[in-house]
Amino acid sequence: MNIVNLSEEMLSAFDGDRFDLEKWKSYMDACLPGAKEMCLEDMQETLNAGFSWENDYLPVLNTVICDKARRESTVETFCGITAHLEEKIFKNFHRTLDVDLVLYLGLCNGAGWVTSINGRSTILFGIEKIMELDWCGKEKMTGLIFHELGHVYQEQYGVLRIEPESMPDKFLWQLFTEGVAMVFEQEIAGDPEYFHQYGSEWKQWCDEHADLIKQSFNADLSSMTSENQRYFGDWVSFNGYGDTGYYLGARFVRFLMDHDHFDDIISYDIKEVKTGFESFLRQNV
Repeated sequence: MNIVNLSEEMLSAFDGDRFDLEKWKSYMDACLPGAKEMCLEDMQETLNAGFSWENDYLPVLNTVICDKARRESTVETFCGITAHLEEKIFKNFHRTLDVDLVLYLGLCNGAGWVTSINGRSTILFGIEKIMELDWCGKEKMTGLIFHELGHVYQEQYGVLRIEPESMPDKFLWQLFTEGVAMVFEQEIAGDPEYFHQYGSEWKQWCDEHADLIKQSFNADLSSMTSENQRYFGDWVSFNGYGDTGYYLGARFVRFLMDHDHFDDIISYDIKEVKTGFESFLRQNV
C-alpha cells in the first residue's frame, strides 16, 4: 500500500485565488500522469447532465486555495489516518491490499474514486470534494477511506466490475458493491450500524423508512438511469435525503451475511446478487 500526498503540488493549479484549468492539466501531467483524461471525461458527463462550471465547479475548487486552514487540516487528517492503515486492515481481514492512495485536487470527480492508473489499483481522494462535503474531520474521513478500500478489497479478492446486460443489472450491482464497501468500512470501525455519510438524524430516518427505501429502489429499477436515480451521491435526493443507496446496500449485504460468509459474498456474480435481492425484498430490513 502506497500513500501519495499531492497537497503541495496542487497549489500550482491556481492563479492567485482562482482555479485555472490549464494549470490544473499541467499539474496532473506532472504529478499523476494517466489521470487527467479520465477526470476531464467524468467532468464533461456531469456538465452534460445540466451542472454548471461557473456555479457548481468553480466555487468548490476555489475553496481549496481560499480556505487555507481547512485545507491544511484536511491534509493533516489524511496523513494521520493513513499512517497505520495496513495494520488495521490485516487485523480485521487477515489480508493486505496492493493499492495507491492518492490525495489530489480533482475536478469534483468524487471524494473517493477507485480506479486504475497505468495498471495500478488506485484510490483518488479529491480534496475539493472532501472539503465541500465537510468530511475533513477524523471520523468522517476515516469512514471514507475505509469505504473506498472496501471496493479495492472486493476487486482484489472477489469480483468488483462486471459488464451488466441491462440498466437494472447495473444499478443492482452498484447497490451490492456499495453495500460491500459499507460493510467493510463498518467491520474495521467495529460498528455494524456505522455510516460515515451523515449524522444520527439521517441514520434514524433511514432506519424508520428502511422498507420504503427498499421497495422504492426495487420499483425504480426498471426505469432507473444515471440522470434520474435517487440513491447514490450527495447531489441526489430520496424524500429529502442523500445517499440512501449506501444505507440500503449495507442492509442488503448484512442480509446476505446471515446465510454466507463475507469473503464468499464478494465473489457473487449478478445472478447470485439477483437471487439474494429477491429474498431480501421478502424480508423486513
